[in-house]
Amino acid sequence: MKKALFEQLTASLQEAAQIKNKKLAPGRPLRINPDNAVAHARRKLGMSQAKFAALIGVSIDTLQNWEQGRRKPSGSAQARLNIITAPGGRAEPARRRRAT
Repeated sequence: MKKALFEQLTASLQEAAQIKNKKLAPGRPLRINPDNAVAHARRKLGMSQAKFAALIGVSIDTLQNWEQGRRKPSGSAQARLNIITAPGGRAEPARRRRAT
């Protein structure tokens, strides 16, 4: 490992320790909105981020950006989410049919 890279990694670890000990504010705080519709749909299906991302055809990074509110789904991804979360869609619990 090059000395410059090692020094950057060491400085990064020291900064992380300061943030953990509340001696330094994070440069970009992580904010997760529990009411996020994408995260809600994923949890309702009981799926991991990896499986849910594969289901709707996006990368895990994209899904995480949606769930953390940094980006919003658009285009075909939004259409797939609408289908999954629509009444009777995959996120809708299966209903038992009544015997007649």
